[in-house]
Amino acid sequence: MTRKSLLVLLGLCVGVFSCTQKEQADIIVCNGVVYTVDSAFSTATAFAVKDGKIIAVGKTEDIKVRYAAAEIVDAQGMAVYPGFIDAHSHFTGYGRSLFEVNLYDCNDWAEAVERIKAFATEHPNEPWIRGRGWDQNKFPGKEYPTNKELNELFPDKPVMVQRVDGHAAIANAKALTLAGVTTATKLAGGEITVVKGQLTGLLIDNAVDLITAVIPKANKEVYEKWLTAAQQNCFAQGLTMVSDCGLLYHDITMIDTLQREGRLDMRMYVMLSDDTITYKQYMEARTVAMRAGNADVVKRYVGNGPFKTEKLFVKGVKAYADGALGSRGACLLQHYSDKPEWGGFLLSAPAHYDSLAQLLAGTDFQLCTHAIGDSGNRMALNIYTKHLRGKNDKRWRIEHAQVVNPADFHLFGESSIVPSVQPTHATSEMYWAGVRVGAERIKSAYAYKQLLAENDWLPLGTDFPVEDISPVKTFYAAVARMDAKGFPEGGFLKENALSREQALRGITVWAARASFMENEVGSIEVGKSADFVILDTDLMKEEERAILKTKVNATYIGGVKVH
Repeated sequence: MTRKSLLVLLGLCVGVFSCTQKEQADIIVCNGVVYTVDSAFSTATAFAVKDGKIIAVGKTEDIKVRYAAAEIVDAQGMAVYPGFIDAHSHFTGYGRSLFEVNLYDCNDWAEAVERIKAFATEHPNEPWIRGRGWDQNKFPGKEYPTNKELNELFPDKPVMVQRVDGHAAIANAKALTLAGVTTATKLAGGEITVVKGQLTGLLIDNAVDLITAVIPKANKEVYEKWLTAAQQNCFAQGLTMVSDCGLLYHDITMIDTLQREGRLDMRMYVMLSDDTITYKQYMEARTVAMRAGNADVVKRYVGNGPFKTEKLFVKGVKAYADGALGSRGACLLQHYSDKPEWGGFLLSAPAHYDSLAQLLAGTDFQLCTHAIGDSGNRMALNIYTKHLRGKNDKRWRIEHAQVVNPADFHLFGESSIVPSVQPTHATSEMYWAGVRVGAERIKSAYAYKQLLAENDWLPLGTDFPVEDISPVKTFYAAVARMDAKGFPEGGFLKENALSREQALRGITVWAARASFMENEVGSIEVGKSADFVILDTDLMKEEERAILKTKVNATYIGGVKVH
């Protein structure tokens, strides 16, 4: 053997020996700008994944020397982020809305009626016509519509179409009849509009529930259609986990069933609706169960504790303090600036929220209260403060925290209360929010930077389908405080804009923390699930206006490519 041949053989032996010393991974992601979103907000260029978990993070050359993998994902210099998380959404409702009448961009009620007619023609066998998205603030005169046309067009088929925020609806006469709603119907925390002794079909807040209560429940096949369509749209936007806020037991059963059967991959944190959960009911149910030895009765409430699987975590309870600002259902300390003598209303008596807080304070469940107006926020904050008694790690949340009185901000920090906010609400409502609350109150509305200062972390969401599902739009709205048209120049209440790092944390690790999942997801760190996204734009460096052009190149959950 020649000297040259010997050297070649030795080289081959060294190469083979080196390869055999490498640790085996399933995937190596390399040549990227990897924003780990760890505590130091460090960056890397590569990481390795095995069995759905991240096993190493570092430089491309180091990872490739140490690990071998069947799949190599070359990011080609693109930005890689932890999978985006929506801290406040209505995932199930969004899925349903994809198969209903889309009214989100209607410029007037006539256009909405035409869309409803077209939907009815295309879906003649649907027992109910449902839709969502109309907003009277976009209509000429900004007046609420009535059901006159719907009564004429659909005398024998029930129709209900909800406002963009879900806190108001127009129902036709057939739907009102099926629900037993008359001009004499009374309820708390809602409004059934009557003009000249006639129902107009306009229902606000709790009145909407009178109609939804008589709509037949969907079966598993329908849920699969809704949820798989919803998750594909979410994956395409880089979302790998969502919080679904306010579901009933039937909804959760369907989600769990579909996930266990491998038909639904979206990672979900779920909040139970508080419709049937009160302290009195819980104690009565527990007493009956103890006497009868029937654990199933307690399971219907919260006595069994949080429920968790690989992709589903049920630990929250959602309460609703008030309605929405757009429908003037938000409860204000002073009257609406554009409607004197009207201040909105609470959806239940304060005793209800106090009872619920008393119950949950003794459990591992997280209380999450929808509060928009400064009065609704004050009531929720005071009740939380009463039961939390100072600093804690229960992570009780105020959902939206939209209009907060300046005197109440400190309560968030003093009792470790988490404000869960949605930046695109600010940029979609800025056109009329100041008219609703006036020049002084608007200064402490959508005050994300001020809210962040209380606990030094702030989860961000969208409230979709109320707003667009895009986490990139959430990021942009939080940082730029402008809409897609670049309005207003300089940003809306720009003093409350977040930094880019804060905004990214808000849609990743802080959103995970709000759902008690920060040790499992939310950052690219060893031991966490390999949920990540690859974008064609670096959100941390790109010029602000160009951020909205960002495309999601790939989305992974647990190391599996889902988009």
